[in-house]
Amino acid sequence: MKHRAGSSSHLPSPVGRQKAGGRGRQSARDLVREAAERLRAILQTAVEGIITIDERGIIESLNPTAERIFGYGAAELIGKNVSVLMPSPYRQQHDAYIANYLRTGRGRIIGIGREVVGQRKDRAVFPMDLAVGEVKLKDRRLFTGFVRDITERKRLEQEILEISNREQRRIGQDLHDGLCQELAGIELLAQVLEQDLQKSSKRDAAQAGRIAEHVRRAIAHTRMLARGLSPVELEAHGLMSALHELARHTEELFDISCRFQCPAPVLVRDNDVATHVYRIAQEAINNVIKHGRATRVTISLTAKGASATLRIADNGRGFQNPEPGHTGMGLRIMKYRSNVIGGTLAVEPVNGGGTSVACIFQPGL
Repeated sequence: MKHRAGSSSHLPSPVGRQKAGGRGRQSARDLVREAAERLRAILQTAVEGIITIDERGIIESLNPTAERIFGYGAAELIGKNVSVLMPSPYRQQHDAYIANYLRTGRGRIIGIGREVVGQRKDRAVFPMDLAVGEVKLKDRRLFTGFVRDITERKRLEQEILEISNREQRRIGQDLHDGLCQELAGIELLAQVLEQDLQKSSKRDAAQAGRIAEHVRRAIAHTRMLARGLSPVELEAHGLMSALHELARHTEELFDISCRFQCPAPVLVRDNDVATHVYRIAQEAINNVIKHGRATRVTISLTAKGASATLRIADNGRGFQNPEPGHTGMGLRIMKYRSNVIGGTLAVEPVNGGGTSVACIFQPGL
């Protein structure tokens, strides 16, 4: 019997089909293996430390960069709680943070990222950028942390800030010792001219007197600028004097009530620390003026034990929570200055309206 064209005799035999299917399955396995190897290579060579943990905070894996950052081998960390990589008090708070996130879905780091501190194997504490991602599997969740050691970046930022502060102090000193002295000389000449013209021309004498008055105002303004650029005297009581002047100038310039309270002397012998604290107060008041619409501001400086607290409280519109990841520049600057001097900064709403900015630091008494 003749076969028609296109009949089944021209199709692959069952054996042939099995072989082709085997080659397809083998190819799929190769693709999966290749993808896994590619992912492993990416993790092994990533410049950021990558750590995965489960819902209990137990470390499941970490890449070589994470090992180098924290000084541990992978075998030393896998199976341990990730809090071992954190200093106190964050170590004790971590499990509660995860539990709260699993219960409410609200996280301060997960899906956002922020600057935190870590602890190496040798107990050294260092600053780092941390971003955490969440992976939902069928039966559980994993969290992946991406870590970058920013020690060198923070060191350079601090060096730049110190250079800026030194340059501001130098300019302030030049204004006070140079320009103010020259203006004082012009004022004196104008006064002498006013006296000489009293007999010959009252009109010209009055004009010379007005020149002297304008020069006096220029001297006062220049001294205020110099004070702002170099606010803290080198003496231990310099911070108290500078904050008192800041309160007085705030009242004069912005026509609001601004009081400085310091029940007992708080001596700060480190001029850099004193300058950072002053700048925090200055920035907080700037925020009050720009955004708070306050009519009353209180600057207080107190000491308790080895710590001192600067607090700026106002009666303005109240605390405005910034959107996640959109912290205002003023707040970032205040937090950075607080970190530089080893302090802590808290911004909180005040009952009845207004905002309180508090910086706790070590005055080095």
